[in-house]
Amino acid sequence: MNKKIQKIISKKNRVKIVCLTAYSKSIAKILDKYCDIVLVGDSMANVLYGLTNTHKISLTNMIQHSKSVKLGIKKSLMVVDMPKGTYSNKKNAKKNARLLKKITGCDAVKIESNKKNFNIISELVRSNIPVMGHIGYTPQFNKKFRIEGSSNIEIKKLLKEAIEIQNAGAFSIVLECIASKASKLITQKVKIPTIGIGSSSYCDGQILVTDDMLGLSGFYPKFVKKYAQLNRVIEKAIKKYTKEIKLKKFPTNKNLFQ
Repeated sequence: MNKKIQKIISKKNRVKIVCLTAYSKSIAKILDKYCDIVLVGDSMANVLYGLTNTHKISLTNMIQHSKSVKLGIKKSLMVVDMPKGTYSNKKNAKKNARLLKKITGCDAVKIESNKKNFNIISELVRSNIPVMGHIGYTPQFNKKFRIEGSSNIEIKKLLKEAIEIQNAGAFSIVLECIASKASKLITQKVKIPTIGIGSSSYCDGQILVTDDMLGLSGFYPKFVKKYAQLNRVIEKAIKKYTKEIKLKKFPTNKNLFQ
């Protein structure tokens, strides 16, 4: 097993796991200093391409951005989302995951659960492709956003799903927008680390979309904390740049080649 993955597993119930998303070398290079896991998420569909959901992002898109991210990674575990439709059956999943891993050099792939694709995880793990699972709100399969695990029946179903993913061989699992009581129970019952997004502090780790927490995306649901207002910083800089051009203050002699 990959040493980076062993390190992530060893943090279970011991040290909180820090995760964020990246789509480029420049951002990945910064994240690599602090994050245990850097995810090249299919959230790039919304963040970079302005799409309303993640359904139309392609494997080619994921590969291109992952290649860039890889250039900025030295110590973090690099995980890449498998786009919708690229793991619909075992043959398809193995072919696409192998291609993604070969071209990008990523450490693992992430697969969203549709509550029955556990055999896909098993097949990839048998093929030496590490897998991160994903339950709760799964954007590739859920049309409408809702919090999961609010009732005892839902909690039982989610726990069963998490255990199935664990037994299929996944090394960790993302819990997205799952009620606190459910995420606490799942984290206690499974042996692999849980990574929460909108799923309480009981999870073994946390992940956010970097553009959200930096105040760039314009998407700020309840579970996102903005640690910066980069949109304002960027606008201020561009406003100054525009003003200096119009006032002929830029470029100056020190910006020119003589």
